Order: sequence, then C-alpha cells, then structure tokens
Amino acid sequence: MSAVAKVAGVSVATVDRVLNSRLPVRNGTAERVIIAAQKIGYHATELMRQRLREQAPFRRLGFCLQKAADPFYQGLGAALQQAAAAQRDVRCATQLEFVDELAPATIAARIRALGQQVDALAVVALDHPHVHEAIREVSEMGKPVITLLSDVGTPLRSAYVGTDNRKVGRTSGLLFARMTRQEGEVGIFVGSHRYLGQEAREIGFRSYLREQAPAFRLLDAYSNLEDQNLAYEAVLDLRASHPDLVGIYVAGGGSTGVIRALRDEPGGRRLTVIVNELTAESRAALIDDVVDVVINTPVPALAAAAIGIMLDALDGGATPVPALTMPPFELYFAENV
Repeated sequence: MSAVAKVAGVSVATVDRVLNSRLPVRNGTAERVIIAAQKIGYHATELMRQRLREQAPFRRLGFCLQKAADPFYQGLGAALQQAAAAQRDVRCATQLEFVDELAPATIAARIRALGQQVDALAVVALDHPHVHEAIREVSEMGKPVITLLSDVGTPLRSAYVGTDNRKVGRTSGLLFARMTRQEGEVGIFVGSHRYLGQEAREIGFRSYLREQAPAFRLLDAYSNLEDQNLAYEAVLDLRASHPDLVGIYVAGGGSTGVIRALRDEPGGRRLTVIVNELTAESRAALIDDVVDVVINTPVPALAAAAIGIMLDALDGGATPVPALTMPPFELYFAENV
C-alpha cells in the first residue's frame, strides 16, 4: 500500500480508503490510486475497482427504439448497452424496448410505460402530438427525455443526439448529381413524413438538386412506413411506371426492400442509388454495384454521446446539457467498405 501511495502521490490512508471503502474518495483520486496500483502490479487492483464501482450511483436508463428485427436497431441497442457498461463513475442498467407498430399512439404508450420504470429515457419517435404529450408527462416526472436519430417538435425534450440530417440530405444531393450521367426522374423514399430527420434529409436533397442540378425531375416522396415489403413493391412499381427513372434516394427506412427489388429486377437503365446505414445487406449491395453510396450513422459515437448526455441531465445541472449533439456521418462506397 505504501508503494501504491508513493506512485499515486497520495497518502497511505487514501489508498486504504479506496481499498476498504472506509470513507468516500473523489472519483479522480480513486482512479489515480487504481492506475498506480495497476502500474506496479498490486494484487488488490481489481478489488479496488470493484469496491469503487459498488459506491458509484445507480442509474436506470431506458431506450425506446424501433423495429426489433432491423439489424440497424439491434446494433444501436447493443452499442447503447456497451456504452452504459463502460461508465466508471456510475452504475448503469439499460432497458431496451423495440416498437414494431409505428402508430403515434402506440409509440406514446410505450414512452409512458418505459418512463415509469427508468430514470432517464431516449426515444426514436415520430413527430406527433401524441408523442409530444407522452414526453411532457415523462419530463414532468423529473425524468429527462432525449431524442435519437430524429428530433421531435417539443421544447420539453432535453436534447437531440443524431446526425445533422439536412447536411445528410444535401450531401446526398451533391453525390447524386456528380454520379448520375443522364437526366431524368428521381424517386425518393421516406419511412414516414412525420420523422423530422427524414423530412430534413428530403428537404436537403431537394434543395441541393434544385440549386445545382435542376434538370433532374424529383418525384413525390413515397412513404414506406419503414416496411421492407412496401419498399420492395414501391421500387417495382416505380421502375414500371417511370421509364425515365435515373435514380433512387432513400431518405429513411426501407433500404433492405429497395436493395432486394433492385436485385430481383436488374433489367433496364442502371440507377444511381443512395441508401442509409451500413448493414450486411447494404455492404453487399455496394460491393455488387447495386447501390452507389451508403450514408452511415456513427453508432458507437452516437451511443456514447447519448449515455453521457442522459447521465449529465440526471446530474442536477453540474454539467450543461447541449441541446444538439451531432456526430459526423460517414460515407461508404464500394472501394472503402
């Protein structure tokens, strides 16, 4: 213990308090003691870590995500759990809920139910009065609510964590214009017009092409309700009814259905296709030249930011919570997957 104290620059009594939990020790000091103990190979290092963790405050964090069968949401859920488990100063328990029915009333009911069980809540949700009201009720219980991936139009949410969706849309427009050699019609897919994030992507995409490549004729956006089968059928209908189609931009869900339709109906003009999220299917589609670009959410960075903001919001204002946290999105092509 004397050797640990010397390396850490603290007293032997401080090392004793960390080891035996006799009196509280500041987290920074305790961590310095543990690092010193690890450096010299002190046998009780892991016991110190265990006892420090036992003293840490306990927080239960809830996550209301969507589409349990979707690989992206499964990956996001796993990343959130990993980010929570990595916290050193707080013991976190995570509770994941996946909502398959995207009716606003259903999502609102799940937000209310989960909000009763946790200390802080993060949600992926449509922008709808039912959702706003549920967030208000949970917030008034003193439980912070943050939005993930797509924001909602209520000031009662504590923060938004996700990409800058308008920039995603404009970047997609730039790439589409540079990669598409023929003029013609462009199909746009959204999961729902009530996702503000998807709406911002569509707006950004349209605004870029309107300014920089006005010869393209953008069709009305098709809402596939985040349903892969609806997206599949819509692509087949689009190709059959629009012979001048030159490309498809997926601003929201349905990428798997779009990719499957393009594989099943490969005939006709080669389309420029931009989709979201790097999954096993979209990676294979890039490699097989079915898709040109995948715009990806940096899930580990998003998860770490979300956990940190939720814990800061529970910390009673010790650390200011930013209203917007937007990790940079990632671009994938066939050459860099």
